[in-house]
Amino acid sequence: MSKLDLKNGFVEMAHGSGGRASSLLVDELFLPAFENRYLKEKVDQATLPSHQSRITMATDSHVISPLFFPGGNIGSLAIHGTVNDVCLSGAKPLYLSVAFIIEEGFPLADLERIVDSMANAAREAEVLIVTGDTKVVEKGHGDGVFINTTAIGSLDEGRNLGPSNIRAGDKLIVSGSLGDHGTCIMSQRQNLNFSSQLKSDSQALNDLVATMLDAVPSIRCMRDPTRGGLAASLHELIQHRALGISIVEDALTIKPEVAATAELLGLDPLYIANEGKLIAVCPPEQADRLVEIMNHHPKGLDASIIGEVIEDKRELVQLHTSFGGKRLIEWKFADQLPRIC
Repeated sequence: MSKLDLKNGFVEMAHGSGGRASSLLVDELFLPAFENRYLKEKVDQATLPSHQSRITMATDSHVISPLFFPGGNIGSLAIHGTVNDVCLSGAKPLYLSVAFIIEEGFPLADLERIVDSMANAAREAEVLIVTGDTKVVEKGHGDGVFINTTAIGSLDEGRNLGPSNIRAGDKLIVSGSLGDHGTCIMSQRQNLNFSSQLKSDSQALNDLVATMLDAVPSIRCMRDPTRGGLAASLHELIQHRALGISIVEDALTIKPEVAATAELLGLDPLYIANEGKLIAVCPPEQADRLVEIMNHHPKGLDASIIGEVIEDKRELVQLHTSFGGKRLIEWKFADQLPRIC
């Protein structure tokens, strides 16, 4: 019989002490949710098989507020974000570590919801959670729960996706609508009841990426426009490369509810975080084919070409507006939305 009251119980300092209470939390919550042969060893590390290829590794910490939101929660977001960091390098995500920092008094029922969503997200992404850690801090010294995830993936020899590959004339493709995640989070913080249609786009993209690379191996680079949104990601792609980017406003997909909420909050959707979209840069002759392939995948239904890379020693990002003019998309000093992931 379980000794954890997952319905009405709370996290106690003892759960992070390394004693029997810690073992109960692992045995009765984490192990059943993340079950696999590596975790069953119950040691402080995982010894994993080599896939005789290069290894790609990414780590990310998640401090989002609120913890639960339409379309996901901090747990599923932690899996999606780290899986995407690995797969957008062209690697196949394989393994994850998960570390929890939990505030004393956090409801075990909420922790179970988070853990279950992580398990489901990992299964859907076909990755294994193979090692982890739990720490508990005193009440008032945390904010519910923080999660760190690290992912390891296998990268084929000869595959190299990165900004150094980008050339003038390359086309820019975005996999779908912009600003969904950030506006969802901000509407929850502001208790905007009219924005009930807003939903985070949080999802793992490794299946979409694999389909894209199988069809168009010549893709130059991919990036996920998370913190700082599309604008920050475009600037990162051309930094120190004597290149610029020209995008077309009418080619961007922004849902009406996202646009309305962003306007109400005084935000620009181009700077708002996404957690389930990608930017791809590819040779111009392959762009139409790549979009067609993406449009046949459920995670790329609204993919479109939004612009191109141009020669520009000033390294500017320019937007061709719907009214026929141009405006510069600046690289802001700081993110306008704190704690969105």
